[in-house]
Amino acid sequence: MNLVLMGYRCTGKTSVGRILASRLKKPFYDTDELIQASSGKSVREMVEEGGWPFFRREEKQVIAGLSEKDESVIALGGGAVLAEENLRHLKGKGFFIWLKADAETIVKRMADDRKSLAQRPPFSGENLKEETDSSLPSRESIYQRIADRIVDTSGRSIERVAEEVGRIIGEMTKETRSWET
Repeated sequence: MNLVLMGYRCTGKTSVGRILASRLKKPFYDTDELIQASSGKSVREMVEEGGWPFFRREEKQVIAGLSEKDESVIALGGGAVLAEENLRHLKGKGFFIWLKADAETIVKRMADDRKSLAQRPPFSGENLKEETDSSLPSRESIYQRIADRIVDTSGRSIERVAEEVGRIIGEMTKETRSWET
């Protein structure tokens, strides 16, 4: 069983995923990082050159490859859940945890994370707040539908979020005997 972390931008998927993978001694895969490594381009460069559809095609290929993995921690890009094909690839061997945060927290984290802003383009021409306010609700309904568990990261450190996800994994281990270390 894979642990799949999903959620909107800047909710802690990559940071929490790295901590958990290290603690659990499991491989860690970040779909955005894998896409960048395979293409040699940042997400921003890919979108500028071929648009979001080009990036989403690359994302589907990476996720299809990850469907062969087991006993791994996977951090999905925020929009990966928009394609049912991606969900079909991962849901059979994946336990999905939705890392969520309120719009205000997300916007503040995005504004504070200059590296993220440089690497990831906006979805539209709107400012960060308007874009988040307009796209977050539709994504949240998808995250809600597929989440096995939900962890709110608003106002919490990465370490505390990782601890809570670790507790969830502990509960899951007791229930299924998966993820034994």
